[in-house]
Amino acid sequence: MPRADAVRNRQRVLSAARDAFAELGPGVSLDDVARRAGVGPGTVHRHFPTKDALFAAVIADRLEELAAAGAELAGADEPGPAFFGFFRRLAAEAAQNLALSAALTDPAATGEAIREAGRELEGAIAVLLARAQEARAVREDLTTAELHAVIAGAVVMEQRLPGPSKGRGLQLVVDGLAGKRA
Repeated sequence: MPRADAVRNRQRVLSAARDAFAELGPGVSLDDVARRAGVGPGTVHRHFPTKDALFAAVIADRLEELAAAGAELAGADEPGPAFFGFFRRLAAEAAQNLALSAALTDPAATGEAIREAGRELEGAIAVLLARAQEARAVREDLTTAELHAVIAGAVVMEQRLPGPSKGRGLQLVVDGLAGKRA
């Protein structure tokens, strides 16, 4: 069983890494993470031997949290608002978090831990999409693979829009995804 100070240090490193990766993207240095965590570089390396291992731990954790949030919404009474609310949350959060953005826009470049957590998120999104389509809130011809590409595109679009236009691109995407009511 790890010592209490080792557990605390690991949590400090993870917390600092979450912030650093979100702000600076995957290119952040382990020395920067150590400095932000208030620990030495050796402490970071003891817990995470490579930057890829630290990045994977941070992103897998965030994707698992998002998957759980999506799964919670799967049984919502109103599938349309549940789907669109989660879609907006995911795109907006990824647009502000460079590490999450990298994982969502280029999943092939990620490690197995991230891909596994991503599969959980994709499963939650697939359920939300299917329920919203059954309720005719989302266009029926949209596949989950296409939706993944749409999410990635929405993230990149939101990152590139000037400040006053933030959210407008996302609204245009949401309008395009909306189904037709009978």
